Amino acid sequence: MKRLLTVLTAGVPLAAAVVYLPSAAAEPHHTTTTVASSAFTCSAPSVKAPSGTKVESVTAVAEAGGTIQGTGVLGGSVTGVPAYCDVTVTLTHPGDGDHAKVRTWLPASGWNGRFQGLGGSAYLAGDNGVGLGNAVKSGYAAVSTDAGVGDALDTSWALNSNGQVNTALLKNFASRSQHEAAVVGKEVVAGIYGKGPAYSYFTGCSTGGREGYMEAQSHPGDYNGILADAPAVNWDEFEVATLWPQVVMNNEKTYPTTCEFDAFTSAAVKACDPLDGVRDGLIEDPNRCDFDPRELVGAKVECDGKELTITAADATVVRKIWDGPRTPSGKKLWSGVPVGADLSGLAGTTAPDADGNVAGSPFQVPADWVKLWVAKDPSLDISKITYSRLTQLFQQSEAEYDKVIGTDDPDLSGFRKAGGKLLTWHGESDQYIPTQGTVDYRRQVVRAVGGSQKVDDFYRLFLAPGTSHCGLDGIDGSTDGLAALTSWVEHGKAPQTLPATLTNASGQSVTRDLCSFPRISHYDGHGDPAVASSFRCVSPSRH
Repeated sequence: MKRLLTVLTAGVPLAAAVVYLPSAAAEPHHTTTTVASSAFTCSAPSVKAPSGTKVESVTAVAEAGGTIQGTGVLGGSVTGVPAYCDVTVTLTHPGDGDHAKVRTWLPASGWNGRFQGLGGSAYLAGDNGVGLGNAVKSGYAAVSTDAGVGDALDTSWALNSNGQVNTALLKNFASRSQHEAAVVGKEVVAGIYGKGPAYSYFTGCSTGGREGYMEAQSHPGDYNGILADAPAVNWDEFEVATLWPQVVMNNEKTYPTTCEFDAFTSAAVKACDPLDGVRDGLIEDPNRCDFDPRELVGAKVECDGKELTITAADATVVRKIWDGPRTPSGKKLWSGVPVGADLSGLAGTTAPDADGNVAGSPFQVPADWVKLWVAKDPSLDISKITYSRLTQLFQQSEAEYDKVIGTDDPDLSGFRKAGGKLLTWHGESDQYIPTQGTVDYRRQVVRAVGGSQKVDDFYRLFLAPGTSHCGLDGIDGSTDGLAALTSWVEHGKAPQTLPATLTNASGQSVTRDLCSFPRISHYDGHGDPAVASSFRCVSPSRH
């Protein structure tokens, strides 16, 4: 569970790098509270129901700010939050029986004229409060929605009492609630401040990244700029695909230890590190790494005071995990865990029993997706899934849910025409959402729009070497994607690079200017490899 909480906390967007969650409960319907300011009144505004919804209640609560403690599975806290007005609008879709809360936080003073929508993490549809607190602290009016579902690991809403998929709540989670939050949030801003925002932005990572892409694809007028990192697009496919490491171990009946997995990862990084022109502890392009895990067969590994010998079976497991899921006939289904990423994240195991035996311990997010939404069987035993069964589950998920939550429509012409800007960074050592899915999506957009240069005018992707999911142990808070996005939207300054601080294989911090895809970073032949100025962005074919 500790590993799971760490991963989910990493899902908070960097624009909201400190942590907080909701404080006070909402007061009764249309409660009005006044902030001690002659220029600002925290009162419940009149809210028009978005199309297809009904407004159940509107409340307004004046909050003093300060330090706010996080609740829920993500926890955390944020300090120095100024006084703000918390307006909660509860929506329902007649006939669906749902109750989705839209929370808008508005600073009592110092509003910068901007609006920020916030995405979620895992099965949390919106922000847990972390982003809201930091947005207000930065002068933004911010909005988030719970979509009528639960916390990040709460999937109790997946099936109804008849064991059928709750399609209304899935639709909320997949798409409609974020759009409704944008509509309602802007209306609240206008009601409280007497005018709407000058610019509107969306920020999110993982699930939040997917929601950002959904907004660009389906509601291009909602936001001027979207910062959508490590986006969980192709949800219907990668969620099944990320069970592949468990399926491999169970079918091969081989469960390498974390120490052994780390040995394979370290060896791959050592072998492929020089491909960018210098040994700096980072693999610039994992797809170019051709390290063969069989080279470690027979090697000795120290683990918890014991000496282990890497076997051919261990190497087979790692090779298959890196390669990614395939059908029994060998057809590729999806990308595997990137070379250089932490393998134990998806290939987790239980502690040894009295006889020293271990079993697979699947990551809860994909396991729940397969059990509840695909198989519709909460008792499904993941350990019994064969290679052929995984193929069937993958194809079933794709057939049933691609149009619902796939979020992979490459037609961004509406967003482009609306003048929107989409900015994304994705860690190249992302163990939970294969980076290649994001790369493939951008290539599809290039084909749909008509060329990389046209796409660069409104959509830029940056890949971060050595960086895991949502920046865990990789990019730190010195990378401000939101600042780059606002400069692009408001001043027309498209980011050529994205300055970042990365952590290499030795645990050292190095600075690097992330390159706008498809360019890659290459050592210039001299200078300190720990400093960004020693690298330049080049075409993949020019080094």
